[in-house]
Amino acid sequence: MSWIKNKPESHWRSYEFCSVDIETTGLDLINDEVISVGAVTIIDGRFKVDGNFYEEISPTKNPSISSIQVHGLRGVDLESARSIAEVIPELINQMQGKYIITHAGWVEKAFLSEYLKIKGYKFPKNVIDTAVLARFSGYADKDSDREPSLEFLARKLNLPVYAPHHALGDAMTTAVVFLALVTAIERKLTEKTGEILTLQRLLEISK
Repeated sequence: MSWIKNKPESHWRSYEFCSVDIETTGLDLINDEVISVGAVTIIDGRFKVDGNFYEEISPTKNPSISSIQVHGLRGVDLESARSIAEVIPELINQMQGKYIITHAGWVEKAFLSEYLKIKGYKFPKNVIDTAVLARFSGYADKDSDREPSLEFLARKLNLPVYAPHHALGDAMTTAVVFLALVTAIERKLTEKTGEILTLQRLLEISK
């Protein structure tokens, strides 16, 4: 099924966005699992501080010590949480009709794709990645093999960092980083050519 039907030809502020972040027990797609998910809505170039989405997810096995040291989520903390299969429909509802924003989005795509597929959805093709925007706008090294740290970017842009390694906190930080980077890109584009920054152009930059 399709997430959105409107064409991305107008100014980027004309669209709704959803900043998505997940926290996992690690990056091994075979053995690691999603343990929390956060999503923040952006409308009219502003992100909402209320009505956003956060759920902790019960894994099939206890998080490792190294995972707990990063996220602070222990097995006992997740005992009453729901499974990812139960949470996915609510995440889909939060994402529906919006363009998706992530930071280093390969993680979200890798861990969420199969669960979305079960519900009849594909992970969105047109995702705006703040790591890519940072490289494009000169706030991160274009030649580096490593993704720029979300916290590093926020601090470099003089922005608040909301609860690092917490899914909702990172989704909020991704949202403000997105808005700052897009504003900077738009300013340069307008100064050089007088053009407005359309969503289509933004999607092309983020590929």
